[in-house]
Amino acid sequence: MEAVTGSGVQEIATGIWCWQHRPRGLRPGDFGARTSYALAVDGETLLVDPLVDGGDDPALGVLDGLVGGRVRILISKPSHTRSAELLWRRYSSARARIYGHPEVATRLGDVSGFEAVSGGTDIGGIARFHSIGSPPRSEQPIEIPAHRALVFGDAIVETGGGELRVWDDPLDNERRLRWWRERYLPTLESLAALGTEDVLVTHGQAVLADGAAALHRTLELDPWQRPKLRGQLAGP
Repeated sequence: MEAVTGSGVQEIATGIWCWQHRPRGLRPGDFGARTSYALAVDGETLLVDPLVDGGDDPALGVLDGLVGGRVRILISKPSHTRSAELLWRRYSSARARIYGHPEVATRLGDVSGFEAVSGGTDIGGIARFHSIGSPPRSEQPIEIPAHRALVFGDAIVETGGGELRVWDDPLDNERRLRWWRERYLPTLESLAALGTEDVLVTHGQAVLADGAAALHRTLELDPWQRPKLRGQLAGP
């Protein structure tokens, strides 16, 4: 499906829209662009890890037209909080509220519109946060049951051609290998078992069919590391 003219917002499936921002200096095709999502669910609008370039971003005009009913801003990891407060204020008349890990609060100037959540928290019956890692990481993938969708921050990325990978440091010693097998991989396997159809990643392109199978395949592989870019170190 095509993007709405000039906005960069694209409807990729019925009731699911996305838009991307590429950091300055990042060449087209290089890994590192950030994908944001808007989903329509039961008369409400979910903005998941939304990133906009201030109040003049062309994407906002499209989002204004999409907003219906209540707005819920869902943050999968604290570092994806940047535009949450701007959007909370913009959609205050739609009872907008921000949800995410407790550390999200440290990135907000005004926490009155924020609700801290932990793994297993259900949001209005239309979204659910999940824990990964043991002890749990600050990243919390978000399940959207009505769309059979699962949103990942940085834990799972798409690296080209629809291939999903786990983004993490190499398993270069016995201690890390044991952590991976015993404390991290099982938490990702439990998400793959949800039977997800759509995997919405904030780095790369969404996988919109057989998402659970794509997740199972990547969990059979070693972690992926970001290619080095002109003096930049690889890593999440």
